[in-house]
Order: sequence, then C-alpha cells, then structure tokens
Amino acid sequence: MKVLCVIPARYASTRLPGKPLALIAGKPMIQHTYMRACEAEEPDDVIVATDNEKVYDTVTGFGGKAVMTSPDHPSGTDRLAEVAMQYPDVDVIINVQGDEPMIDPDIIDRLAKAFEGNDDLKMATMKVPMKESEYNDPAAVKVVTDDNGYALYFSRSLIPYPRNDIEGMRVYKHVGVYAYRRDFLLQYAALEPTMLEKVEGLEQLRALENGYKIKVLESDFQGIGIDTPEDLEAINKLFAAKNNK
Repeated sequence: MKVLCVIPARYASTRLPGKPLALIAGKPMIQHTYMRACEAEEPDDVIVATDNEKVYDTVTGFGGKAVMTSPDHPSGTDRLAEVAMQYPDVDVIINVQGDEPMIDPDIIDRLAKAFEGNDDLKMATMKVPMKESEYNDPAAVKVVTDDNGYALYFSRSLIPYPRNDIEGMRVYKHVGVYAYRRDFLLQYAALEPTMLEKVEGLEQLRALENGYKIKVLESDFQGIGIDTPEDLEAINKLFAAKNNK
C-alpha cells in the first residue's frame, strides 16, 4: 500500500493573511507542519500543495517538496484531488492541514494503518475529547459516532445535546485530518455540494449525505489550529515556553 501525505497550503486567509508563512519560533508555519508530517513512518512521501509561489519557494527552500495547484479551488479537497490526479500509483492520501504545526505524526500513521486489510474503507478522520469551554464555540466542530466508530454526524452545534445527565457521556471534537483511498477522493471531490454541507459549512457532510461511511479514530491529541493573530501569538508563547525548558 502506497501512502502520500499532502499538506494543502493556501496563501490567502481572511483572518490571517499569508498564514502558511507566518513565523513560529523563527520558522514558517508550513515548515513546522511539514517537518512534523515527515516524522510519520507510514507515508512514502510528504508534499505541500499550494497556490502561491512564495509558499512554493519557501518549502523548496528548506528542502521540502511542493507542487503548484490552481488558485481557483473552492476547498482544500479540490486542491487535494488535483494532486491525486498526478499520483496514479498512490493508494491512500492523507490530508494534513497546513495550519497544524503541532500535528502528531502518530495520527498520520494510525489513519494510514486503518486502511490495511480493510478494502471497504474509503475515508477516515480523527476525534478528541472536547473541552467544556468549546461546547458552544462554532469553530470547534463536534462529531458523534456509532458503536463501530463510524461518523453519524458532524456539527458546529453541540452534539449530543445533554438533555439527560448520562454517566460516561462525552463530547468529541473533530480533528480536521483526513485519509482517503485515492479513487474515492477523486469521486468525492466531483460530487456536488450538499444541503447539510452548505448549512453547516462542513465539507465532510457531503460524504455522509451521499451514503458513504467515515471511520473516526480517537486520539488524545490536542493541537492548536492557527486561524487568527491571537492563535499565532498563543502558539509562539507555547513554543517559547518549551524552548525555555
């Protein structure tokens, strides 16, 4: 089984322009993410997919691999599918967000291994226990799964709603790291956006609405996604504290 890890890195960002090149502990964010992904053992290769020459030059400048993709893609999945077209010999593609500089390499490996011996699996992702302070935060996406670990629904609202106090009930946050069989990725990217996807603003709902299953693995990984200048400041403080230790 051949595995490719792709890191989509779009330069334009409404809340944090030039986000992939924002400095964290003196290095561009995309470099931190790339180097962490390279620590995973399962991928045969790691590549950054970008629409911006500055990002491309930065990645190749620190010795990484990058490809230029169309600037017109409406989503990271479309950008991922363009890359997948260029790698017909790849079986599984792992999508790591470029703004996850603390991504745990073990997550990448676990997602890749989920496809071994499971020919029916088309798509997988991750969940972590959610902090109560995030329950009402629409930016923190919630996920509920069935008894076999497959997604029932993703939402920006709190799910399940705690009408009854049930012992052991936990709320889970979705971690936006995805794994796809290459053939399914191309099929999925070609599907029209669906109603729930558009209402929630969550692209993964397109798969569920079309009847496909998404395996959701559990982890205790608590990274920091960088979306705002405040996030960037927070992670720089975290890196500084680690360096001081």
